[in-house]
Amino acid sequence: MIPRYTRPEMASIWEPQTRFKIWFEIEAHAADALAELGTIPKEAAKTVWAKAKNATFDVARIDEIERETKHDVIAFLTHLAEIVGPEARFVHQGMTSSDVLDTCLNVQLTRAADLLLADLDKVLAALKKRAFEHKMTPTIGRSHGIHAEPVTFGLKLAYAYAEFSRAKERLIAARKEVATCAISGAVGTFAQIDPRVEEHVAKAMGLAPEPISTQVIPRDRHAMYFSTLGVIASSVERIAVEIRHMQRTEVLEAEEFFSEGQKGSSAMPHKRNPVLSENLTGLSRMVRAYVTPALENVVLWHERDISHSSAERMMGPDATVTLDFALVRLAGLIEKLLVYPANMQKNLDRLGGLVHSQRVLLALTQKGASRENAYKLVQRNAMPVWRGEGDFLVLLKKDAEVKKYLTDAEIEEQFDLGYHLKHVDTIFKRVFGES
Repeated sequence: MIPRYTRPEMASIWEPQTRFKIWFEIEAHAADALAELGTIPKEAAKTVWAKAKNATFDVARIDEIERETKHDVIAFLTHLAEIVGPEARFVHQGMTSSDVLDTCLNVQLTRAADLLLADLDKVLAALKKRAFEHKMTPTIGRSHGIHAEPVTFGLKLAYAYAEFSRAKERLIAARKEVATCAISGAVGTFAQIDPRVEEHVAKAMGLAPEPISTQVIPRDRHAMYFSTLGVIASSVERIAVEIRHMQRTEVLEAEEFFSEGQKGSSAMPHKRNPVLSENLTGLSRMVRAYVTPALENVVLWHERDISHSSAERMMGPDATVTLDFALVRLAGLIEKLLVYPANMQKNLDRLGGLVHSQRVLLALTQKGASRENAYKLVQRNAMPVWRGEGDFLVLLKKDAEVKKYLTDAEIEEQFDLGYHLKHVDTIFKRVFGES
């Protein structure tokens, strides 16, 4: 985790003290269940809670023990025994390290998902507000980076809103999929521990019992979780790149907010650069970088190995912390985005009416011209305009072959900007409902 791109709420989920507290809760809830089943004394379970519930675990001490034992869970249990006393011998009865590690990881991932879902709500709220603000602000739509036909800036934002709505649905599903608990012992057979212990711990930790584990919780669950984060990151980058293009000097249809005292370049005082959008592009790449190891972690030897462990120690914190920061940054970027409708109109008019070429093409076919001939007639009038040698409407009116099919008034009718925007309301209702 890099402090520069870390918010404290998400970072706290991955702090050692939080991790050890979750480990303790798993062990203590398991002790409660074991006590109810008569496997350990009830007083022992009570003592575990009484002596360690409010304890601050000594991270340095645990690290010291681990340097000798070379085992993190044993190091924690040894330190827990130092706090609890003799009754600690009843902790971890019939359990294996993965029961603690995997269940803890899933608790952390579900908590991280909850923060990310709240982040997505912020992005969605910002997109919706700005989409309605610019619902009918005309701008040029581009394909291959080239002027195509008119759209509205509101539609661009509505598209992003729909995309992040899908992202939210996927993350809800991924959260549910990863929210499982395994307290099944070595190789997952429950030979040394009753399945009812797992059910008790799962309920206490807000998880569902893993239907079948092999000492580890199946990593296809985690692969789906991190893949979902990767897809969300791609959506972040898509809108970031759109803003970067719109802020180019030659376009300047929108730009990032530039605060008083902000500097754009150490060398050129005039610069106002899309640094936030570029930052989001880089952060998105890092989140996606963890998708591949998550997929590779699905493949473990037999019932268990730890080839996944080292990767998860990095990818769990890094992917969630980075995406959390990126989503909050994106929400702020959208909220403060500077929009220039006049420049959008200027760019719309840049090609002298060529954006209406398809309407003219279709009008010709409706009047009896073959599609091939209509295309030829429109294109031969469009290409001079493309080269800066005239106005499309004027050239069409002068073309004798075009005039065989269309009157001046019928040609002019095809240059109505409003025609392209007549279904904006319909699209908005599909995206936002009736609001």
